[in-house]
Amino acid sequence: MTIPPIILIYFFYGLAFFSMGLLVLVEGGRALDARLRRALRPLAAFGLVHALHEWLEMFEAIASLDGDPLPDWLFGVRLAMLAFSFLSLGAFGSYLLAVSRQAWRLSLLAPLGLEAVWVFGILLLKNRYPIPDLWTVADVWTRYALAIPSALLAAVGLVMQQRVFRRAGLATFGRDALWAAVALGWYGLVGQIFVRASALPPSNVLNEELFLQMFGIPVQLFRAVVAVLASVFIMRFLRAFQVEIDGQIARLQEEKLREAEQREALRGEMVKRVIDAQESERQRIARELHDETGQALTAIGLGLRGLTTALQSARPRKGTAGPSRADQTLHQLQNLTAHSLTELQRLIADLRPSHLDDLGLHSALRWYSHDLGERAAIKVEVEFKGEERELPPQVKTALFRISQEALTNAVKHALADHVRVTLYYAPETVSLRITDDGQGFDLPAARLSQRISWGLKNMEERATLLGGRFTIRSRPGQGTTVEISIPIQAPQEENDDDPSAAGG
Repeated sequence: MTIPPIILIYFFYGLAFFSMGLLVLVEGGRALDARLRRALRPLAAFGLVHALHEWLEMFEAIASLDGDPLPDWLFGVRLAMLAFSFLSLGAFGSYLLAVSRQAWRLSLLAPLGLEAVWVFGILLLKNRYPIPDLWTVADVWTRYALAIPSALLAAVGLVMQQRVFRRAGLATFGRDALWAAVALGWYGLVGQIFVRASALPPSNVLNEELFLQMFGIPVQLFRAVVAVLASVFIMRFLRAFQVEIDGQIARLQEEKLREAEQREALRGEMVKRVIDAQESERQRIARELHDETGQALTAIGLGLRGLTTALQSARPRKGTAGPSRADQTLHQLQNLTAHSLTELQRLIADLRPSHLDDLGLHSALRWYSHDLGERAAIKVEVEFKGEERELPPQVKTALFRISQEALTNAVKHALADHVRVTLYYAPETVSLRITDDGQGFDLPAARLSQRISWGLKNMEERATLLGGRFTIRSRPGQGTTVEISIPIQAPQEENDDDPSAAGG
């Protein structure tokens, strides 16, 4: 048995709207815009219910081939489904046009008004036409009163949505919405004007038979084609939801990254201020120790020496007798005062060596290496490579403190016998390398066990704050190498970039 083409048309007609309704039902809740999310619910209802209506028409056509008439109640069900589907389509359009919360409350008036007109018309038609003709007239009236205005309302709403997409930078999906509006407009204006022939004007003239005579195809095929086009374009612009979600996720990730960068910058600024405050406090303490305590100890030493001389001059000489108990005590006090003054001077130098401020980084490194070598009985070599350049104060301080920490670690922890300090000037960076022949350690294991010392962390922190790079290499029994590279600018570039150098 050959299946008539109209059966296939009804099938694919319903399938197009059913697929659209199902996809809108699944994907519609992902819309970020509450207005669009609310509007897509009645659109899903339209697609699903209207698809069932078309399939009922398909069964009606199949039944007519066998000569088995359908019961009247089934015609009533089909008419109710047709009316409900177009009311849902009208609600979709009115929700899209509701651009404010106040308009949301008023958006139901459009479908409710259409429903009132439709019901009033059905009541009038019921008393004017007999039951055999009433179902056809009611179908025609439903398309005139509900289908045409609802389709046009949905088309206008989609045009509004197209503008929303364009403002959001989603022009591609805006074009899909516009083409869906065009398809729904043709579906309402043409597809629902040419209805079944009935006694209700103007269907007695503008009907399916006239469309077939004019274009050579049934109007159901035209409806099916524009239904497929509308469904395809609506399903296409549903992809905008995923694009919006991906964009929102990307924005959230960017915001988190910016927040993390801001936190890191703030932490770096706080650490930098702490280090600057430490250096200022070291300098202040060193100055006060030098001016107050150092001078006091010097005065005490001079006083003890003068007292010893005075006692020796006043005491009568008694042959070769040895020094008295008082002389021994004074001599011990003199030695203790001299030792305390020496230790105080070393402490002052460790806090803030005057060489660094007065003579520069090279002199400070030589002095500290020589002093440490004498105190710890190890060999410390200092080497400078490249053309010496004037460094910013914070860079000089960081390089000196890092070398101070590394040399101290080489003595206290590595038990090294020989240490080499190399300061290298490159065109855009200055590098410091400290290599010892000590016992070394297992660096990966230390990192995993979080046993890296505070000294190493402080060195890395100082280098990082200046935009530098800190690396450390060590193996058990093979010594340790600490290397720091800090970017610098030429003095003329710094002056060019410094607003204060412009004068005025």
